[in-house]
Amino acid sequence: MAVNAVLLGALSYGVYAAVVSNAQGNGYSGLGGGSKSAPGLLDRLKGRTEPAIPTKSQFLNPDGIYFGAATTNAPYDAAEVDKLAVDAGGIRPTMSSYFLSWSQKFNPYSITASYEHGTLPLLTWEPWQGGAQNPEPDQILKSNIDQPAYRLANITAGKYDAYITATAKAIKAAKWPLAIRFAHEMNGVWYPWSERVNGNHPGDYVKAYRHVHDLFEQAGATNVIWTWSPNIVRPAKNVSLEKLYPGDDYVDWVGMTGYGVHEASPEITFRATIDTIHTFTHKPMVITETGAQIDADQLSWVNAFFPWLKKNPEVIGFVWMQKDRDSGAGGNWRFTSSKAEQQDFQAGLATLHLATGQSGTPDGRTTSTTPPASPTPTGSTP
Repeated sequence: MAVNAVLLGALSYGVYAAVVSNAQGNGYSGLGGGSKSAPGLLDRLKGRTEPAIPTKSQFLNPDGIYFGAATTNAPYDAAEVDKLAVDAGGIRPTMSSYFLSWSQKFNPYSITASYEHGTLPLLTWEPWQGGAQNPEPDQILKSNIDQPAYRLANITAGKYDAYITATAKAIKAAKWPLAIRFAHEMNGVWYPWSERVNGNHPGDYVKAYRHVHDLFEQAGATNVIWTWSPNIVRPAKNVSLEKLYPGDDYVDWVGMTGYGVHEASPEITFRATIDTIHTFTHKPMVITETGAQIDADQLSWVNAFFPWLKKNPEVIGFVWMQKDRDSGAGGNWRFTSSKAEQQDFQAGLATLHLATGQSGTPDGRTTSTTPPASPTPTGSTP
């Protein structure tokens, strides 16, 4: 069980101090650390005798469930992770989710920072110039989807090859595994990489995805966990997910964005999408964005979420959107939105067997004893 007994035992007299004191140098030092009160992901690798650079394969089929979170300053702010662990009842996340548009340079330190505080980095890589927050989920700003420079055909034609290749080389140099969720929620109409907006056409998405993947392969960036991540089908019921799927050779994980909105259970939220995806692939699944809207069904949904995960072993992890509208999310999805929700979240999370990041005997071990060095930010903008 991934719940740390020392931390849970400290709840009665202040778990915050127990977590933060270790984060400040009294034992916790990230994935390569040896703290007994705040173990990181690599600290929980089976049979681990010394830190080593893990291989991608060690993360693909974990021995438990990944607990991920998307926070305001992820993955750089260690104090934010410490606070999240306190809010989660003393349980540290094992996955850190963050976003990067193609108008921004990739910073290799994002990988370093993730592993330093014990999480597998999950990068949502967005091929657009960025956009403003939509006023409402069903009110999409034209400037967010009308970005001709980022049409899918331009990606396939090579317009961004220099940027893609520079990013791939930086990730290769970092060596440590990174999950990439490229051009997510492609079955919706709220991003310029949807085939239904921005001058795109049917078939363009798969071509663009494969092109990006192939450039990474050519650059030798084999430490990427490729995550194809549609939105749940609720708002896009007439869109064929199969026609947007690039194929098993191009995908390691299938992700899903899905939030509880006026639904009493995650079974209602996710079942139709899971069943649809299973008609064409059985890759491991990660709920790459989730949370529960503040409504009459919120507590019911949160209470049901953790038992639901245990009943659906094809789902190997989840990322909770620990943000609200002020921090860039479409709503207040934080599990700390109320004391009742937080207590239910803590109780449910404590029942899970969390992933160590490894499915079997470690392979590809090296003599490395530290997380990747913290390089000067590099990269290239398109």
